[in-house]
Amino acid sequence: MAAPLLLRNRNYRLLFTAGALTNLGDGFILLALPWLATLMTRDPVAIAAVAAAGRLPWLFFALPAGVIADMTDRRKLIARADLLRAVIVLAILMLALSEPVPGAIWALAGLAFVLGAAEVIRDNAAQTILPDIVAATDLEAANGQMWTAEQLTGQFIGPPLAGLLIAAGIAIPFGLDVVALVLAAGFVGLISLSPRAPVQQGFRKALMQGIRFMRSDTLLLRLAIVLGIANFLATATITVQVLFAQEVLGLSATEYGFVLSVAALGAVTGSLIAPRLSRLIGVQPCLYLSIAGWAVGYALIGISSNGVVMALAMFGVMAAAMVWNVITVSWRQRRIPSELLGRVNSIYRCFGWGSMPLGALAGGTVVALLEHDLGRDIALRAPFVLSATCCLLLLAYATFRLRLD
Repeated sequence: MAAPLLLRNRNYRLLFTAGALTNLGDGFILLALPWLATLMTRDPVAIAAVAAAGRLPWLFFALPAGVIADMTDRRKLIARADLLRAVIVLAILMLALSEPVPGAIWALAGLAFVLGAAEVIRDNAAQTILPDIVAATDLEAANGQMWTAEQLTGQFIGPPLAGLLIAAGIAIPFGLDVVALVLAAGFVGLISLSPRAPVQQGFRKALMQGIRFMRSDTLLLRLAIVLGIANFLATATITVQVLFAQEVLGLSATEYGFVLSVAALGAVTGSLIAPRLSRLIGVQPCLYLSIAGWAVGYALIGISSNGVVMALAMFGVMAAAMVWNVITVSWRQRRIPSELLGRVNSIYRCFGWGSMPLGALAGGTVVALLEHDLGRDIALRAPFVLSATCCLLLLAYATFRLRLD
């Protein structure tokens, strides 16, 4: 019987540890950044702008990030991106410690944008380097373990811990994120890989080669568009989620952190069962189950009246999301040639993640438009109900147009 992947593969163990550390820090930021924004303003559009700023770099920088990942040492790229993120988070920490001033929310949005830009480079390189570290037959297991660690640290441990730390000081979670990012960069620096043949053509030519591949693969393109719509809807709900928890359900920072922890348990469950589930029932049924899970979860949140229902619904949404991630990322890593993986992966994620800032703005705008006529309570529920309806339409489309098996 083969030893577990984490025991027999040193490079994977280092990448896994670095990812767990950065995701722990991301878990702190997940709660602390929007909470800091709500301390600066109660304007849903301004809060949405901070969320949108953090995702906007996927629209602007995803394509060049892919070319850079194929043209440079991916290991060094990941380490340097983590160090840059540590510097940016340190700047947010200083802003959190400063006296409140008019317009500070826009400074926070600017820092969120720069932090997101560094994250684009880091995340694309980290996902691209995985096939260089593990065998093709280990991709489902490796992706499942990486997603599990991400959810345990970034959703289950990080947010509730940040909620407790905020009670002692809003700046503390940001300080711990700085430490985590520096340590992660050190672990990535210890990874040892054989030199990879660099891309020989210029930047523009290399980018166009990736675009041509994406255009020629109709199924891959359709999958990217569906992911873009799904992430648009997810971000629209996440943007107003903190206000929904505070104003409709009356949750404290600690209580909201534990709601996010239950959601993380769903994500961990989805990550762990995805490889086995895809073997038992096939990739295609897993795809349908994922989209259906989103629809049901959003609908339940939209009609919920307490944190327990919200937490259970988020459990289902996140479990479905992780099943989707494991099966589609592994499918994509096998489908795209290694020498094109960074570029095509970045184009795919430009579709899939570039819609997120638009979704963030849409979520805040929907609330702002509806609250005058329908009231704040219904306005904060509306993004969840609308997202559930749209997911049902996505499920119908996937039934006829997405065949991965």
